[in-house]
Amino acid sequence: MPVTLSTREPGFEAGVAALLAAKRETDVDVDAAVAAIIDDVARRGDAALIEYTRRFDRVALSADRLRLSPAEIAAAAAAVAPDTMAALRLAAERIESFHRRQIPAAIDYVDGIGVRLGLVWRPLAAAGLYVPGGTAAYPSSVLMNAIPAQVAGVERLAMVVPAPDGALNPLVLAAARLCGIDEIYRVGGAQAVAALAYGTATIAPVDKIVGPGNAYVAAAKRRVFGRVGIDMIAGPSEILVVADGRNDPAWIAADLLSQAEHDASSQSILITDDSKFGAAVAAMIDRHLARLPRAGIARESWNTHGAILLVADWAEAVCLIDRIAPEHLELALDEAETIAAKVHHAGAIFLGRYTPEAVGDYIAGPNHVLPTARTARFASGLSVFDFLKRSTIVGCNADSLAALAPAAIRLAEAEGLDAHALSLSIRLNRYD
Repeated sequence: MPVTLSTREPGFEAGVAALLAAKRETDVDVDAAVAAIIDDVARRGDAALIEYTRRFDRVALSADRLRLSPAEIAAAAAAVAPDTMAALRLAAERIESFHRRQIPAAIDYVDGIGVRLGLVWRPLAAAGLYVPGGTAAYPSSVLMNAIPAQVAGVERLAMVVPAPDGALNPLVLAAARLCGIDEIYRVGGAQAVAALAYGTATIAPVDKIVGPGNAYVAAAKRRVFGRVGIDMIAGPSEILVVADGRNDPAWIAADLLSQAEHDASSQSILITDDSKFGAAVAAMIDRHLARLPRAGIARESWNTHGAILLVADWAEAVCLIDRIAPEHLELALDEAETIAAKVHHAGAIFLGRYTPEAVGDYIAGPNHVLPTARTARFASGLSVFDFLKRSTIVGCNADSLAALAPAAIRLAEAEGLDAHALSLSIRLNRYD
C-alpha cells in the first residue's frame, strides 16, 4: 500500500528520506551488453544492425528495407481516424506556437573601448529521434521531440522506431508525417542508438539523439554521449499533486493515476493539509482502478511507490516540493500562483484545479519531455535550446586591442603561457 506520512509525526523525516532514496527502476546490469552492441554496430554497420533487429525484434530485414518508404508512411497516416488526425494537428499547432516563442535573440554590440562583442545561435545540422515501439507507442512524443528541432532550424531529422514482429503503430508514423519527417528506420534498441551515433552505410550519423526508451536505450545514450549530444537520461514518470480539501477527490485520484499507468516504476505523490481528503483520494483511486484498462500497472505503481504526505501548512509543502523536485507538479489550490512563485525545482508546473497534468502531455503547448528522478534541481525540459548551439564573437581594432592587451599579457605571463603573451605583444610592436 502507498505510504502515508505526516509532518506532525516523529517518523516523517525518515519516511520522506526513504521515499526519495528508494530505487524505482529494476536494477539490471545492461551496460556490458550495450557496450558490445555499440562496438559491433560501429564496426559492422548495417550487417550488425540487421542481425540485432532479427534477434530482438524478430524481423528479417535487408539493408534496403531498413528505411520506410514514403508509401508506407503515407499508408499508415491514411489509416488513422480523421478525428484523431485533427487532434494531432491541433496539438502540433499549439506545440509549435509555444516553442517559436523560445527562439533566442542574438547579441551584437560595441563596448566602450571599441571591442565588438556578440553571440549568435546556430541550429544543429542533424538530430536523431528515438521513438519507442510495441505497446509503448506515443505519437505525442514524436511531436514533442520533432517540433522543437524543426523550430530551431535543424535541417535533417532521422527517426528510429522498433517494429517488433514487423508491427509499427500507425499513429506514430502519422505524427512523423505531420511533422514532415520522411527519414524513418524500423530499428530500435541500443543498436539504433549506435547507428545514429556512428552511422552505417544506410543511416548517416547525427549530431544529437533525443527521445525516450527502455534501460538498454538509456544505457546506449549514456555511452555515445560525447560523440553525439543527448537530451537527457529519463527515468520513470512521476507526479506530485498539492491539493486541499476543496477539490473533488475523484479528480485528484485520476490525476495521480495518469502517471501511475505509464509504468509500474512510476511514482505518484499527494501533498495535502487535510487527512480526510487524503483518505478520500485513496478510496477514489481504488474505485478508478476497478475500471481502468491499465489497472494492473497503475495499481502496482501506486501501491509500491505512491505516497500521501500530510502537512500543517503550505509553507511546509513548498519545502517538500523543492526537496522532491518533481517532474510534474500540480497545484490544485486557490493559492497556486503564489506557491508556484516560491518553487525552485520542478520540471513543469500546472496551476489550479482545472489544469490536470494530462493537458500538458498532449495539447497545452510546453514540452512534456521533462527531467525525472529529482534532476529538476539542475535540468530543464526539452526545448528549442536543445537543438541550438551558441557561438560568441569578438572583434578588436588596433586601438581596442592596445587597450586590452597589457592586462591580457600580464595574465598570460602569470600562467606561464608565453606564446599567449607573444600573440598579444607582437601586435603592439613589443616583440624584439
